[in-house]
Amino acid sequence: MQEKSSSFSIKNWSQDDQPREKLLYKGKAALSDAELVAILIGSGNRQESAVDLCKRILANTDNNLSALGKLSIKQLTEFKGIGEAKAITIIAALELGRRRRGEEALEKKKITSSSSVFELMQPVIGELQHEEFWIIYLNNSNKVIRKNQLSKGGITGTLVDVRLVLKNALEVGAVGLILVHNHPSGGLKPSEADKQITQKLKTAAQSLDIKVLDHLIITEKAYFSFADESLL
Repeated sequence: MQEKSSSFSIKNWSQDDQPREKLLYKGKAALSDAELVAILIGSGNRQESAVDLCKRILANTDNNLSALGKLSIKQLTEFKGIGEAKAITIIAALELGRRRRGEEALEKKKITSSSSVFELMQPVIGELQHEEFWIIYLNNSNKVIRKNQLSKGGITGTLVDVRLVLKNALEVGAVGLILVHNHPSGGLKPSEADKQITQKLKTAAQSLDIKVLDHLIITEKAYFSFADESLL
């Protein structure tokens, strides 16, 4: 029985079938998602190779890496062959990928449209299961000086401190602000509270010659822009 289980270890496969060697000789683009995840976990279980196990895990998330990244350690360890250490490795790798997307978006620096705000912030808050409110601080060239999480709340909403927003704006010398928050429910329609806080911040900022340029509501795959919809 032990002899059968050892055959499912990656090191016992033929060289052409080993994901590590495939990446080494053919490049990372040649590997499937399942093969890349298989490199992370190293081995499967007694019935499945690492790749077959990873195919099954991915199939459970409709072959969607974003959905895989949302699985908890407990959910991952429900798959036979995935212990706590392997689950942590998968979660850490996908979190690094998410952060890399955020850094790549930040490198663009200049905000030119609502879509560029979405590209910057979707990797940060688009997939969260709770609501967060962020402020992007801009200079007079619409380049990002800083982006700060202002509040973090439950799915029902967040609290926004107007004085803190303006204090931070003055500290960094911002002349423009963009408000951003996520709707974990997936709905894009702004609530009355969303409209009220937008107007409150806009009015307060105007007294300091700081403009609120937009307010985006972000979900996993889409966004709503107050500026695009002429609600500012």
